[in-house]
Amino acid sequence: MWRHPILKFALLAYIGWGAWNWFSTRPYHPPDGILAADDPQQSDVPYGDKVQVGRWSLTVRARYLITARVLASESYHFDALSDLVPEDLALGWGPMSDNRILRSIDISQSNRFYYWRVPTDSPLAKDSIIIHSANTHVIPQTSTIARQLSRLRPGQVVTLSGELVDGLRDDGMWIKTSLVRNDTGGGACEVLLVDDVTTRAN
Repeated sequence: MWRHPILKFALLAYIGWGAWNWFSTRPYHPPDGILAADDPQQSDVPYGDKVQVGRWSLTVRARYLITARVLASESYHFDALSDLVPEDLALGWGPMSDNRILRSIDISQSNRFYYWRVPTDSPLAKDSIIIHSANTHVIPQTSTIARQLSRLRPGQVVTLSGELVDGLRDDGMWIKTSLVRNDTGGGACEVLLVDDVTTRAN
């Protein structure tokens, strides 16, 4: 069966990579209770500061600091934004960081959106879910930060600091950040150029 040793090695390497990837990003199971109590902190900056990331020119809109529970994460490699934003993080704070609430909420990510579904008897109102969670497009400022972001596990509490940015690529592709926490749908995601990542034991 294994007449081609290179194919055998490639298959074993792929299986090993898959096992390691699952192990390193497996969900963390924290205790009940609110794990990240505070709302994100956002502060104004002089409009117009530019940051160049590859083909992208980023316009800084605000300074941003968030401590939140990772509800879900999704990596992107081939879509129109993947050269700038390799990872999306669904983040929750306040009641959306508490197991007792999250057990009744179905959470998923796809196509750059974060989705949630609740039963009719949900203990948390939909408006409260919206203002206590967000899908965040994270742009790593360095390769070290990129590795840290890619290794975040659902259930972990993470503090991210950086700048909310709008982006324009040299071919006309663009992305804009949300600057409020109570929006939903297209354009409601924060676009965060991350300059620091800190995780904590829950």
